[in-house]
Amino acid sequence: MQAYASKQALIDEITKRARLFIDEFRSVDNLNKDSFVDEVDRTPSQMIAYQLGWMNLILSWEQDNKDGKEVITPTPDYKWNNLGGLYQHFYDQYADHSLDALIDRFERDVTKIIQLIESYQDNELFEQGGRQWATTTPSSWPIWKWLHINTVAPFKSFRAKIRKWKKLSGI
Repeated sequence: MQAYASKQALIDEITKRARLFIDEFRSVDNLNKDSFVDEVDRTPSQMIAYQLGWMNLILSWEQDNKDGKEVITPTPDYKWNNLGGLYQHFYDQYADHSLDALIDRFERDVTKIIQLIESYQDNELFEQGGRQWATTTPSSWPIWKWLHINTVAPFKSFRAKIRKWKKLSGI
């Protein structure tokens, strides 16, 4: 897994990968946002909903910690062995949004993630135990790793998915 030399390096990578990912959707017509194609497991709207869901989970975990609440990851309603149910929740949550609205929401939420990263001290971001929510799994990852796994990594893999979707759709 990629590591980061600094807070700014993480911010730069998230910014770059988010832009590359979301720009792929600008050529997709809203009428096709819910279209499946063979060989791609999600629709364009589901791909963005997945990203929104994870970013907002991180933001909610952070807010709950600030409010003195104990965070249960991924959520009290979904366990790590039921991520399919969680993903369906994400899809349902954003199902009625237009593609333009999803893109706008994605860009706003990336900004919130960047602001969150900027608020951390380096030791909080790069050392284990930076937040209670980051210690809720046996691996007890540092916050940067949670952020990478739920932003940069899927931005890259889902960019490949939307590109394949566009190719198979003739877009």
